[in-house]
Formats: sequence, C-alpha cells, structure tokens
Amino acid sequence: MMLNFDVLIIGSGLAGLSSAIKLADNKKIAIISKKELSVSSSQWAQGGIASAISEEDSVAAHINDTLSAGAGLCDEAVVSFVANRSQEALKWLAEIGVDFTKDQIKNDLHLTKEGGHSYRRVAHVADATGRAVQNVLINKIKEHPNVTIFEDHIAVDLITSNKIEVKTNHKNSCLGAYVLENKTGNILTFSSKITILATGGASKVYLYTTNPDVSTGDGIAMAWRAGCRVANMEFVQFHPTCLFHPHAKSFLISEVLRGEGGILKLPDGHTFMHLYDQRKELAPRDIVARAIDFEMKKRGLDCVYLDISHKPKSFLLERFPTIYQRCLDLNIDITKEPIPVVPAAHYSCGGVMTNLDAKTDIEQLYVIGEAAYTGLHGANRLASNSLLECLVFSDTATKAILLEKNYQTYLLPSWDESRVTDSDEEVLITHTWNELRRFMWNYVGIVRTNKRLARALHRINMLRDEVDEFYTNFKISNNLIELRNLLQVAELIVLSAIKRDESRGLHFSKDFPKISATKKITVISPTDIYVKSEG
Repeated sequence: MMLNFDVLIIGSGLAGLSSAIKLADNKKIAIISKKELSVSSSQWAQGGIASAISEEDSVAAHINDTLSAGAGLCDEAVVSFVANRSQEALKWLAEIGVDFTKDQIKNDLHLTKEGGHSYRRVAHVADATGRAVQNVLINKIKEHPNVTIFEDHIAVDLITSNKIEVKTNHKNSCLGAYVLENKTGNILTFSSKITILATGGASKVYLYTTNPDVSTGDGIAMAWRAGCRVANMEFVQFHPTCLFHPHAKSFLISEVLRGEGGILKLPDGHTFMHLYDQRKELAPRDIVARAIDFEMKKRGLDCVYLDISHKPKSFLLERFPTIYQRCLDLNIDITKEPIPVVPAAHYSCGGVMTNLDAKTDIEQLYVIGEAAYTGLHGANRLASNSLLECLVFSDTATKAILLEKNYQTYLLPSWDESRVTDSDEEVLITHTWNELRRFMWNYVGIVRTNKRLARALHRINMLRDEVDEFYTNFKISNNLIELRNLLQVAELIVLSAIKRDESRGLHFSKDFPKISATKKITVISPTDIYVKSEG
C-alpha cells in the first residue's frame, strides 16, 4: 500500500509542527512521530526564545552576541536574517495561543538573561517554554482535517529518484520515505511531493545527554545516505549543567539558573569560573563546559555544584517551578542547597546543508531545526537561538513550498523483505549501542586528541560492518534503525573533527590547542570530503 500526501513531515518538534500548521490549509500533510507527538527535544526546552525586544537591547547586539558565541564561523548574513525575524516569530506564537510569562511591573513580556547574551532578551514560559509551546502546537494541529498523524512510527530511509533509478527532469529528487509502524512491524511506503526532515539532533550518540531517547540523528543520516552534504558536524554542544543523580535521567538544569544568579562551586564551596573567563557563570556554554570538565578531571570529581540558594524561596518557586519540583523529588531542595551537575551532550551545531528556504542538495527535500546546518550557530550555539531557528526557517520553508509547482511523483516500489528473517539476537543491538555511546563520550567528547579520534573511527567502522550485515539479513526494528543512524552520524562527527586542525568553539583538541587564523567550514559530501576555506 502506498500512502499519498502533498507534504511528508518527519519529526514532531517545533520545526515540524510549526511547518505543518502553516501548510495545512493548502496541503495534505502527514506527520511521522517516533513516539507520541509530545516526545521531542523541543518539549524538553526550558530556556526560551531569544529576541531583542527590550528598549535597551537591539537587533545589532543580538547579532553580535551570536557571532561572538559562534567563534568566527557563523554566516553573518544568516545571523542577521534570523535575528531580524525574531520579533515576528514571537508574535506568531502569541497569536496562536502561547502564554509567555509577563513582567508584572512593565506589563510586557518578561525577559531573562542567559550565558553569552549582553542583555535580557529571552522570552519564556516560566522554566518550561518548550513544553508550553509544544502543547499549543499539538492542540492546534490535531484539530486540522488536512493533517494525518502517525505516532509510534519511525522513518527507515528516504526514497529518491536516484535510488529507484527513474529518470526525472531534474537532479536527484526526494519522492517520499519508507516508514516502520512499530506496533505491527509493517513497512509503509509514503509518496510525497515535498518531504521535510525535522528530526532534531543526535545527542544520543553520547553516553550522557540532556535530550530524550529519540535524538538519534535519523534525519541527518537519512539525508546523507540520500546524497546531501553535511557541515560542521564536529561542533557538538555540551550543556554545562545536567542534573547529576543516579535516578535523574537526562534532566537539564537550565542556563537561565545561572542567568538569574546561580554560582558554580566545587564540593568545598569554592568558586572557580573566575579562573576561566571574566564573565564567570555567564560565559558561553563551551567555555563553562570545558571549565567544569577540567575541574572534575583535575580533582577526580563526579560532579560540581550549582548554587542558587541565596535567592529568595518565593522567587525560585515562581521562576523555576519545574526544576524545583524535579530536584525536590530527588531530595534536593534548591532553596537550601546546591544542585549537583555535570556537562552532557546537548545540541548539534552542524547538520544537513540548507539555504535560507531550508532547501537541501536534493530536490523536494527540506531540513529544518537541529538537523540542519544553516550557518546560524557557527562553532557554538548562543543560548535560546535554537527554538528561534526552528520558527524562522519553518516560515521561510513553508512559503517556498507553497510557491513550488514543479514536482516529480512516481509509483514507488514497496519495501522488499522477502529475503530476510526474524532476528533472535537483539542483544547485539543493545550491546553495540552501549559500546558506541561510551567510546564516543571517552574519545570524541569535550576534549579530544588525534589518537582518540582515530580509535573512535576504527571502532565505528568495525561496528558499522556488523550492523550493516544485521540490517541486510534480518527484519528491521526501531532499535536497529536508530543504531544504524547513530553509527552514521558518529562517523560524520569523527571525520569532521579529524579535519579540524585547531581548537575553536565546541571543538577543543589537545594536539591543536590554538585557534587558527583561517576560518574553515568543514563540509563533507557523500562523494567527496573536503574543507572549504573562507579568507
């Protein structure tokens, strides 16, 4: 059976759902969600959305802060493009029902400050902005008659004209995707005039992450296999403060906590950020994460501590209700004691190369959000620019899609599993997954060396051969698809890191501790690997 849609959206975070809402009045939409619609990195976002809307702030300052955090590798035109559209993005969210936290005195949006920002410019909904935004989007999209939602489904691979060897009037075109229905094990064939990948990042490639289990790099891996270029995959942002507790899985302690006065301390109560940057706790994330990592390794610590107990209890309960309750559930009272924290993989600054309309190298294929490389983030993402990126590029993409008329459509072949059998060795998948995440953490983490990268690449190649054989001979499962994608993304991260012979932004190498005078964007193509130099 072939399912036919105008637009196939793979991913149900902010990028995917906002695109669906803007297209639904004119297009027949399918949304593929690996779990429930509410399970995404967007849902977990605590901070907010950056926009220069206060009187003392300016778009120019927002641009400068983004460029500064990006360590020289941001595309200045893209940064300006996004920053100048931030107010419009906030206005759209407010119009569809997002109830941002208000400043009771000014009777306007309450703005908070995060690391790397020179002014308060982060609009938020308490400390659970992502959840509040997603709830509004989900309620709105479920009501639309033109939208069909496929929950508990995972995309297997994109279907392109090159893969099925059909002649088109254009270059390689995306014609749809094969999708696994988890409950039945059936593979469905989706035909679409346009496909949008809004699958998020790949932080689950690391042992410790702030992101949900669905962050397995599916869109990046599928686009790569389809023929797209990727860029700057070596720049993986490690959030400085993830809650450290045996029963706290992937719980982020928002950067806003430091923006509102939280202080990082050693177990003996001494502070240390003043030793690394004059901005102390409000330095960009890469600096804070490396500082914590260095102190932990130097002193043999399991964690450091983030203390905001000096603030009034009433303020903490109003400003950080989610963090307060989660910590209290684990017998940590943030009004009286510091929070144990460690760095954890948080965000992929690289991804599939796109233009300002979110178009990729392949016709009829768009990528939006964390899976995309737009040039906005450079070598390090400025806090609260991620949700903003989703909103801006979903808007430009949907406008381009509504104008597009010349589609290629074909009768697509069904998935062929006539020569595969059921597997009785699922333990191999679990073992390989654990091994991959552990050596990526140890060898391709916050601090890297050439020897560690070479070891990681060697292990990836061995594991990939094993997984490819498994994929060829046995019926596929959700876990196998995710593992295959993670191995592919891990390889792209390592190959990109090997290409960068300097330390810049989120990529810190002991072999090349200095920043190079030459700015390089690492671009990898399925047909060729090269580094593009810029001045």
